[in-house]
This record gives sequence, C-alpha cells and structure tokens, in this order.
Amino acid sequence: MTQVLTRFRSFARPSQLLMLNQFTINLGFYMLMPYLATHLSGDLALATWTVGLILGVRNFSQQGMFLIGGTLADRFGYKPLIVAGCALRTGGFALLGLVDSIPALIVASAATGFAGALFNPAVRAYLAEDAGERRVEAFALFNVFYQSGILLGPLIGLVLTSVAFQATCLVAASVFAVLTVLQIRSLPPRRKRADGQRPASVLAGWRTVFGNRSFVLFSLAMIGSYVLSFQVYLALPLEARRIAGGGMSGTVLVALLFAVSGGLAIAGQLRITAWCRRRWGAGRCLAVGLTVMASAFLPPILTSGDVSGSPPWLTWLPLLTSAGLLAVGTIVVFPFEMDTIVALSGNKLVATHYGLYNTVVGIGILLGNLLTGGALDLARAAGIPGVTWLTLALIGVACAWCLRALDTTGRLVPAPA
Repeated sequence: MTQVLTRFRSFARPSQLLMLNQFTINLGFYMLMPYLATHLSGDLALATWTVGLILGVRNFSQQGMFLIGGTLADRFGYKPLIVAGCALRTGGFALLGLVDSIPALIVASAATGFAGALFNPAVRAYLAEDAGERRVEAFALFNVFYQSGILLGPLIGLVLTSVAFQATCLVAASVFAVLTVLQIRSLPPRRKRADGQRPASVLAGWRTVFGNRSFVLFSLAMIGSYVLSFQVYLALPLEARRIAGGGMSGTVLVALLFAVSGGLAIAGQLRITAWCRRRWGAGRCLAVGLTVMASAFLPPILTSGDVSGSPPWLTWLPLLTSAGLLAVGTIVVFPFEMDTIVALSGNKLVATHYGLYNTVVGIGILLGNLLTGGALDLARAAGIPGVTWLTLALIGVACAWCLRALDTTGRLVPAPA
C-alpha cells in the first residue's frame, strides 16, 4: 500500500483525480449492479425475459455506444464527456430505485449504460495524455484503483440492499452526484487537438480510425482476452455453484473467486508491471499475459466431472487457482494494452480509438458469452464437461499467437509520421 501511495503522489493532480474517480465510479456501479437482477425478478416479480431485456439494454447502451462517446470526447473535450457521463449515471441510478414500470426501467437502464460510454473513453484518453511517457505506469496504478472499487462496491451494496434496494440506488446515485460536482470544480479542461489533428467531420474521423489497419488487427486479436477475463463473471461462478451448491457454500466460493481476483490486482499490479517492463517489450508482455490467461482454464478440467463426496478444499482449489491465474494474466495485459492503443493511434483521435476498441471487444464479449454458456450446457449433457475449459484455453493460446505475430511483424509499433 505504501508503494501505491508513493506512486500515486508522483503523478500530476489530473491523473490523481482520474484514478480516484475511477475507484469511485466502480464503487458506485458495483454497489448496485450485482443486485439489480434480483430486484427485478424478486421485488418487482418481472419475467425472466424482461429482466434479460433490461440488463441487455444496459449492456448494449454502453458497449454499443463507446465509439460515439469517444468521438464526442475528441470533438468537445474530455472533461465535458466525463461530467456528462457522471451526471447521466446519477439520474439513471436514482430512476432505477424509484420506478417499477418496464418502460421507465428500460430508460433508466439505457441511461446508465450510455453514461459509461460517455466517460470511459474520455477518462482513458485524458489519463494517457496527462501521464505522457509514464502511460504504462499510470495505467497499472489506474487498474489498482479500478479493482479496489470492484472489490469494495458489492460489499457496501450487500449491506444497503439488506435494508432496501431503493437505498442502494439512492446511495449509488449520490456517489455519482458528488463525482459530477468534483469533476466540474477540480478537473482541468483537457483535449488533445493540435493543429491539423481534428478531422473535418465525424465520418472523416471514423474513416481515419477504421483505416488504421494495425489498430483494427490489434483490436480483433484482443477480443479473446476479454472473452477469457469475463469468465470470472460467467463460467467460474457457474462452476462454483455446481461444485459447492446453491446455498451458503456456493456463495462463499463465488465471493472467494472475486476476492482472489481483486486482491491479486491490488497487491501485485505495480510489481508485476515493473517486472515485465524490465524484461520485455509491450508486444511480448501482451502475448505472455494471454498465455497465462489461457493456462487459467486448465485447472477446472480436474474437477469438471462428478465431485460429490470429495472434500471441499480439493474441489475448490482448482477453481481458485483458475481465478488467480486469470487475474495475473489480466494484470500483465492491461497497462500494455492501454498503452498500445495510444501508440497505434499516433496520439491522434485517442478517445475515438478507445471507443472503437471497446465497441469491438464488447461485441466479442457478447458473442463469447453466448457461445460459452451454450458450450457449458452442451458439453455437460454430452458427458465431456472438460471440453469447454480446454476450448477456452485454446482461444487464449490462439490470441497470444496472433499478438506475437503482430509484434514480430512490427504491427504493434506505429509507423513514423
């Protein structure tokens, strides 16, 4: 923790604010979102398909609109988009706790998602610009604050939701309201727009980004990284419930998965990033990180069959090992991934590049989750449950190979201006 604070103080005030903001953004978001489905299906007694629709609208409003948010940030500045996103999420979260009609819930869910599309590309582009040559270090520290919010948010939300879900919504909305005021008062305006860098139109800017072949290839290669990392929310919790049961044991095991993932990121991010930087370039670090993520899906094969009668420590250990390896791989990848996006953008239309990147990997996550969920059911029904885990590992290996190929052919290094 001392090292984190020392590094934090070494950055300029805008970077410090952005890191604290991201912690608070995740704190407020994860305070509420893990319990939304239960509120919709339980308290409001909505049909399962309706719950899926409302949650799907939120996901699409964020993942599908990142390109719009990044484009607006490059045209109007990073600060206005960060402020607008925080203000919009304030209203969306408050509305989720105050309404019970389906149309109003859909509007609130869409507002919550679009808010993320507004501020996420702007925050990353602002941090990249403010940190300058220390981008990798800044994004490593950024991830520490990011993961801390994910770790603490659900715990606070659990306490508030035990009182009333409306209390959770209003507290989360209050968090974003405070953030909105903080951005207005304390965050300096910033926009990367040197002479000749701003395109004549939105379409001209999009043509520039879509025409950046190295960047597009990198975005496609990184889809596998997000498909794998998202399994901490899908395949691993489902397997935990199967192994430990749906009662308190299952809940404890799922909580341990998230504790291992978040704890490793908080404790090891800076050291692991520094260790990798001393030994390899960004491309090699990305390939190594993907390989570690791929290896995370081998331990669950050991317990993919019938584990009834086995002691809990023996059946839980492979899944916890999987969560740990997945966290380490993500720790290695994240700061170099963020830095590579800026490098490939040539410091032009940085937020738009982040926006397109998030849209591409968001589509990949959606398709990956559909295929993973179906594969888990089919493989278990066919009596070969280990096949799904092996397939996920092969996806990671394939993506690592693609990244290594891009690196060795010079695709991850921007062409000279």
